[in-house]
Amino acid sequence: MEMKRENHKGKALNLLRSRVCDPKFAFKALYNSPESNYSKLKFMISSSVTEACNNSILLLGPRGSGKISVLELVIRDLLDEYPDSISVIRLSGLLHGDDISAFKEIARQLCMEHQLLFSKSASFDDNSQFMVAMLKECGLAHKTVIFVLDEFDLFAQGKQRLLYSLLDAMQSVTSQAVVVGISCRLDADQLLEKRVRSRFSHRKLLFMPPSMEDSQSLLVHMLTIPVDSSFPRDYAIEFNRKVQNIVEDKRFKETFSNYLNFDSSVKHLLKFLFCAISHMDLKTGFLSLENFKTAFSSINRQPKLECLRNSSILELYILVCMKRLEVKEKSFCNFNSVMKEYKSIHDSFQTSDYYDRNVCLRAFEHLINRELICFADNRGHSLSVEYRPVKLLISSAELNQGLRAYHSCPAILQKLMDREG
Repeated sequence: MEMKRENHKGKALNLLRSRVCDPKFAFKALYNSPESNYSKLKFMISSSVTEACNNSILLLGPRGSGKISVLELVIRDLLDEYPDSISVIRLSGLLHGDDISAFKEIARQLCMEHQLLFSKSASFDDNSQFMVAMLKECGLAHKTVIFVLDEFDLFAQGKQRLLYSLLDAMQSVTSQAVVVGISCRLDADQLLEKRVRSRFSHRKLLFMPPSMEDSQSLLVHMLTIPVDSSFPRDYAIEFNRKVQNIVEDKRFKETFSNYLNFDSSVKHLLKFLFCAISHMDLKTGFLSLENFKTAFSSINRQPKLECLRNSSILELYILVCMKRLEVKEKSFCNFNSVMKEYKSIHDSFQTSDYYDRNVCLRAFEHLINRELICFADNRGHSLSVEYRPVKLLISSAELNQGLRAYHSCPAILQKLMDREG
């Protein structure tokens, strides 16, 4: 009996992990209503399939807000409903930003989809004409071609021949296609040339990160296990009760609010949940508030502060000197100017932390290697390190926070930073 109970604990853990890794489960909860982006997008594309018409849509919103996940969810559902009536071509502006590679990739995917021989040596014009011909053939066969253009704004650079050719071909009565552009730029449609914009449908769906209430509802939806034959009834009820108690706890609400201030996108929320689930204690078989606090701490890591924590006192002096020079409107400085500032601090406050120039140079190089400072440009490779201009890669707030967290930080450094602040 005890072994069976242990199996259920592992089974619950695996179930929660599989849910977090399945965007369909997460986004179905968020986009269930008829007014959701999922429902709107599905209606737009399905009407193009059933009514044999052309359409172009833009999905806009910040990264991690679920644009691609919702689109893939819609495409998956439509492929189940119309398995022989849809063909999907996927392009990315990061990979196929220039027109030649874009047309070649479209030709390659069309050939693969329809089991045709693809010619790598085909010219730009050949691939362009092939795409137009295939759109006509697919239209006559009542098959809709869905073009997914990720990083759409990158396709809107240059002469925009791909967008013009694609949208112009869709003006034909015989063609049957849908262009879905995805971009994190809200002004993506304003980047289009006049000839392209006149052929675009101007349908836009805006994706925004969920509110705190929606995020909390999603969290409960993801973490509630079914009270059925999958798990012992008592265990499932107790598990769900503990999840509800955690969500209603003031300490959890504070931690969750801090996390949403850090990043409220669905993508990162799922990462946060996966991290919390991974810390679940299999001995008890239940989630705890500590699991979420640990997840927040691991996700909210600040590498620069960790670097400061492991820096030497001399390195902290160099960083504070550079920050003082920055405040004096010297954005770029070199090792020699930093040493002058270091000497002026020592002379003014008679500090005991004064080191030889060669030791300081080694500490300076160490900061460059750890990327807390960097060279201002790529010129001057022939110059010695001490003469090359450098700049800080850490903000005043981060430096101040790092100094306060440093266990043996000299009081003078904090005093100097407070004065500059």
